[in-house]
Amino acid sequence: MTGNDRALPGFIPPEVRRLLSYRVSRTTNDAEEKWEEKIVKSLYKRIRKNNMYSELEKALTSSGHLETQCVTIPRSQDGRLQIQTRKFFPHIIYCRLWRFPDLVNPQELRAVSTCQYAFELKRDEVCVNPYHYNRVSSSTRSSISSVSQFSDESPPIVQEVEMVTDPPIGNDISPSPPPGYLSDDSSAQPSPNDVRSPTEILGGDPVEYVEPAFWCTIAYYEMNSKVGDTFQGSQPSLAIDGYTDPSNAERFCLGLISNVNRSAEVEAARKHIGKGVRLYYLGGEVYAECLSENSVFVQSPNCNQRYGWHPATVCKIPPGCNLKIFNNKEFTQLLGQSLVRGGYEEVFNLTRMCTIRMSFVKGWGAEYRRPTITVTPCWVEIHLNGPLQWLDRVLHQKWLDAGIFLRRKFCSAYTSLQELNRFTSCEDEIDQHTIDALVLEFIKYLNKKHELLETYRKERRKILSEQKKSIQRMLRAHYSRKTIV
Repeated sequence: MTGNDRALPGFIPPEVRRLLSYRVSRTTNDAEEKWEEKIVKSLYKRIRKNNMYSELEKALTSSGHLETQCVTIPRSQDGRLQIQTRKFFPHIIYCRLWRFPDLVNPQELRAVSTCQYAFELKRDEVCVNPYHYNRVSSSTRSSISSVSQFSDESPPIVQEVEMVTDPPIGNDISPSPPPGYLSDDSSAQPSPNDVRSPTEILGGDPVEYVEPAFWCTIAYYEMNSKVGDTFQGSQPSLAIDGYTDPSNAERFCLGLISNVNRSAEVEAARKHIGKGVRLYYLGGEVYAECLSENSVFVQSPNCNQRYGWHPATVCKIPPGCNLKIFNNKEFTQLLGQSLVRGGYEEVFNLTRMCTIRMSFVKGWGAEYRRPTITVTPCWVEIHLNGPLQWLDRVLHQKWLDAGIFLRRKFCSAYTSLQELNRFTSCEDEIDQHTIDALVLEFIKYLNKKHELLETYRKERRKILSEQKKSIQRMLRAHYSRKTIV
């Protein structure tokens, strides 16, 4: 294409026209027609420099029957290309254009073994040859537009949800607790797939799940500051919106919350919350449905666990879509596994699974200029009260009743020693009083250790404070001398 060709605004190179002729379906929408022309023209500009146009045309004309090489373009930092205001994953959009017009789930694509620049390999270039990817049938309707490998050092990766299974709304909702929880209804017969109570797995007394009066607690934040009162959610369906109803138990209206320190950026973002998001608490599962005209961004460790993502992954829910953000049955399984492994810290860390963060209008993570949610204009933090209270009772029974726990351990040791005395005819036997004394001594040791730790922390804070004041005095003296000179 010559410089004269580029000067003509409506000119389409013949190579681009040929590539457009291989589309598997044609749109009747003029805007989409122009959009397809733009993305094909953009691809042509990139591959003509590397002489890959012939490889792409060979793959399209033979419908993949002839072996072709990779058709690569440079990979961007987040893996997506942007044309005008739209961003997309190149291998997805070109496979949709030339092979799978109904492709909605990127997880349905798998690169062939001979593809050296497949998208998931994360190389400097990415292959967009549509016949280097095969479609794999998916058992779910959940659709995520990017699946990546994550690391703890990187900011949260953003997953875009395009279509998710609808929540079970209506008369099909079962009011019973989820499998794995123990209710007062002893006549209920568990199914073979039900998960047992984690404490039953360990042979201990069952810790019953008690449904609280308020199933969630919602706090509203602007940047890194909490604003307004906490909302207690009691209804199975409630909305978080930008309007001003002060007395509706089914709505948490953010428009009513005032803040004298509110910035112009926050004020502008709040105007776009609109209908916001609706939460459904149905049979132990929590769904989020975006009712706003702008996307909402959700960070749910429970949802990320389900899909095998990094716990800090952020999901983008476009308008009109919904996502299951918590599943009690999966949480029960994780709790049972943590109890079997027997670590207090591992069980305690499950409290993070019970906290969900959600940002309106503006996203955060690796693909956005905001690395953390605390720099987004307006967001909420949702605490799930039922699972949190259940975790508290499990922790209290297994670890915090130190006296009972240690007494059992020492009684076991005492029994073993009594058996040893019986066989060795030892005259000095350990009595119950000795066991109780040992338990008390151990508890005193734990308390003393805690006190020493607190004392160390206080002294450490004091030293740091003094060092800070000393540095400030030195700086003031330095600048004062500089001013005098």
